Amino acid sequence: MKIKRKLLSTLKSELVNTNKGLVIYGPRQVGKTTLINDLLNEFKWNTLILNGDQRGSWWELLTSRELSKLTLLTSGYDAVFIDEAQRIPEIGLSLKILLDNFPKLKIIVTGSSSLDLASKISEPLTGRIYSYKLFPISCGELREIKTPYEMETQIEERLIYGSYPEIFSLDGILAKTKYLQNLVDTYLYKDLLEFGDIRNSSKIHDLLKLLAFQVGNQVSLNELGNSLELSRITVGRYIDLLEKSFIIFRLSGFSRNLRKEVTKMDKIYFYDTGVRNAIIGNLNTLNSRDDAGKLWENFLITERMKKLQYEQKIFSLYFWRLSSGAEIDLIEETEGELHGFEFKYGKRIVKTPNSWTIGYPNATATLVNQDNWQEFVV
Repeated sequence: MKIKRKLLSTLKSELVNTNKGLVIYGPRQVGKTTLINDLLNEFKWNTLILNGDQRGSWWELLTSRELSKLTLLTSGYDAVFIDEAQRIPEIGLSLKILLDNFPKLKIIVTGSSSLDLASKISEPLTGRIYSYKLFPISCGELREIKTPYEMETQIEERLIYGSYPEIFSLDGILAKTKYLQNLVDTYLYKDLLEFGDIRNSSKIHDLLKLLAFQVGNQVSLNELGNSLELSRITVGRYIDLLEKSFIIFRLSGFSRNLRKEVTKMDKIYFYDTGVRNAIIGNLNTLNSRDDAGKLWENFLITERMKKLQYEQKIFSLYFWRLSSGAEIDLIEETEGELHGFEFKYGKRIVKTPNSWTIGYPNATATLVNQDNWQEFVV
């Protein structure tokens, strides 16, 4: 099943209308290489394709940072595509030379981790690149090939098995389970362990497992550290590395003017619910598990993030909570406006907390349940 990625038209426009380089971040196995190959197929360019995972005779020329050698490497090509660029030493400096000296050369770079790549390219390539993130398949992408009814009937699959591209080509529980287990065991920590200077991968796995059970709750670094026999600082560093590896992301507490607003601890969510479920070893159906509400919340927040990113909106996401217990799952700030969203699995209806309405009279508040979720994410 061919799923057209939302980023394709955006990247195509950038390549046609600008002379800047393109950098696409995203987790391994999320379809970055396929996306760029689809993009290149739109043009009749002679493209030099390099892969940071596979050294070749080109390696010395690219890393030399000598104009004569880079000219030798790229001569005769219209475009250069560098996959898994985070593995190439000082790649930012090499790209800077290419962009400065070959303005007609189209340069596209992908990286499965911003751990090392972002630091390598941020300073030397300031003003020379556009950066984008590619996520697991979004609901907006699925709606291009599926009806609203099909989306509705397959929502349980999305909550349990997630939305990595490969999942959609697999049939049966066994195949999907095997794929997710292999993804977690083989790919999830690959860049993190290499670039994050972490010697004990079991601690990372144990931390992710604790975070997976706490989806939707505020997370205490001290409590996590005590459970793992790690310092608070180390736990914080690990979480930062996991975020830069596109495994998890944080929401901070929103606070503007109410004294009792809670902001000290973040909430942590997973970019993909299938990965989250594989980490805790629970791929059971929803009627036999007690975390359907957590999965629903994680799924909707992630899908909303994908939607806003692909629409190139400038936005900030938070949660909102008072010490009294009143809370709203997601606060979205876009174009100076505040929108609150409360998520309920099923078709339950709940009222917006009065304290939110009084404290932020110009903000909206919307309940998202199984009746209207597609409007929210598509």
